[in-house]
Amino acid sequence: MTGPTQRTTPASTAEARAAEAQEAEQRLAEQQEAGRAGGGRPDWSPLPRRAGLKPSASPLFSLRTPISAASRWTLAVLSFAIPLLAWIVLSVSGSVDSTFLPSPVAVLKAGADMASTGELFDDLGTTTLRVLEGFGLAVLVSVPLGILMGTFTAGQAFFEPLIGLLRYLPASAFIPLLIIWLGLGEPSKIAILFIGTVFFNTLMTADVVRGVPDSLIDVSYTLGARRGEVLRKIVVPHSLPGMIDAIRVNAAAAWNFVVVAELINSSAGLGYRIVRAQRFLQTDKIFAVLVVIGIAGLLIDVLLRLLRTRVGKWAA
Repeated sequence: MTGPTQRTTPASTAEARAAEAQEAEQRLAEQQEAGRAGGGRPDWSPLPRRAGLKPSASPLFSLRTPISAASRWTLAVLSFAIPLLAWIVLSVSGSVDSTFLPSPVAVLKAGADMASTGELFDDLGTTTLRVLEGFGLAVLVSVPLGILMGTFTAGQAFFEPLIGLLRYLPASAFIPLLIIWLGLGEPSKIAILFIGTVFFNTLMTADVVRGVPDSLIDVSYTLGARRGEVLRKIVVPHSLPGMIDAIRVNAAAAWNFVVVAELINSSAGLGYRIVRAQRFLQTDKIFAVLVVIGIAGLLIDVLLRLLRTRVGKWAA
């Protein structure tokens, strides 16, 4: 005969569960203690010790450390002085033939001679007008299109594939077609500048507009603003400094394309003056015109920087 069956009472079951929980807590405490003693988890090897970072002796070599205004101006002057000094040394030493590398004095004299006859200023005015017309038209088209692409997802989906393809086509490859379509006059030159800058400025503007925080738009809708008001009072003002920066960057590209544009049957302009001087190996005039183009571009860059600072004082 078998003995009487033992029944498990609720009290004994609760005591067993309490004992198991206490044992589990004790094991967990032991593992945590072992981890603290070993400097990490028991199955991890300790990290290698590294020497501490040495403090830099100068803020010039520290990452994103502000520098004084005097240091900034000194570095700016050196950025011009060092290449100029190398140019002087090469020309004075005779290491390079003056036909290929004229001296700074010869370049200055050639520029003064062209300025005295008035041709330099006439060419500068003609080229500047072409840049303003061609690039100005590109800005008028690209800024609204970029705002559309950056604000509306449907606009991005519709326009970005085509513009992303067209921006890889070199503007100079369109010269034969533009001559056939528009002739040899000013329209073909303006079209070269337009094609060379409009697609890049559109995509850069769209990227800037997409950077507007969604929280600003959501708060505007919460406060009762309509879609047009959000676009006019939130999206455009917030994006304006970035759009000016995009225009500033692509203005340099416009000055690069203007020389290509003036190869099309031009009788005036800085690009035309370079090509004409090249025919007679007048490298001093070529250098003089290049210096003028650089100065004109730098002035435009500075003006756009000042405009950006004025209209976007709140921007970081």
